[in-house]
Amino acid sequence: MLSHEQIWGAIDRLAERHALTPSGLARRAGLDATSFNKSKRLSQDGRLRWPSTESIAKVLDATGASLEQFLSFIRPGELPPPGAFHETSPAGHSIPLIGFAQAGAGGFFDDGGFPAGQGWDVVEFPVAAGQGAGVYALEVQGESMLPLYRDGDILIVEPGAQIRKNDRVVVKTREGEVMAKVLLRQSPKSIELLSLNPEHPNRSFDLMEVEWIARIIWASQ
Repeated sequence: MLSHEQIWGAIDRLAERHALTPSGLARRAGLDATSFNKSKRLSQDGRLRWPSTESIAKVLDATGASLEQFLSFIRPGELPPPGAFHETSPAGHSIPLIGFAQAGAGGFFDDGGFPAGQGWDVVEFPVAAGQGAGVYALEVQGESMLPLYRDGDILIVEPGAQIRKNDRVVVKTREGEVMAKVLLRQSPKSIELLSLNPEHPNRSFDLMEVEWIARIIWASQ
């Protein structure tokens, strides 16, 4: 998976290729001039902030660069170690896009939290073909995840990924409730979740009440 440093580095070098500053590149793409500022790459609490897929798409359109060209701006020293990617070169791949309301309905996922069926909307996400199996996107709906995630933000989740304390996760209960939280604690019998919105209570569940849990690996901000 591409790192935070690699993505931002590619944006900086794309700007340099066109004799632009990051601010100039943002303006050319029709974005706020501060969108790519160094100060925007970390939130006030020190968490990593990633450029959205929409902003990257606008930059590529404005410069005429392809996704493959964009990825080529990653410096060799920043590339993941051998074996981190499938032998196929990294490229944009279509992954399912599912709304939180859809996610709560029956029949959209298997028992492991992987999308089931077909007919989804899709989005492009830069992930190696062999590594992207099962990765999908959830569209935030409503205000319950403010201030971290807003209505319309896209969360990329990976079912089956190892989950640790303080990871951001999406949880679906057997009653059909779907929520994005922070994992505070997990025992063999239960989980405790921290709410992203301070106006909403923290939650705890017996594992028997949980249908699946998936780690958030990327989010548009």
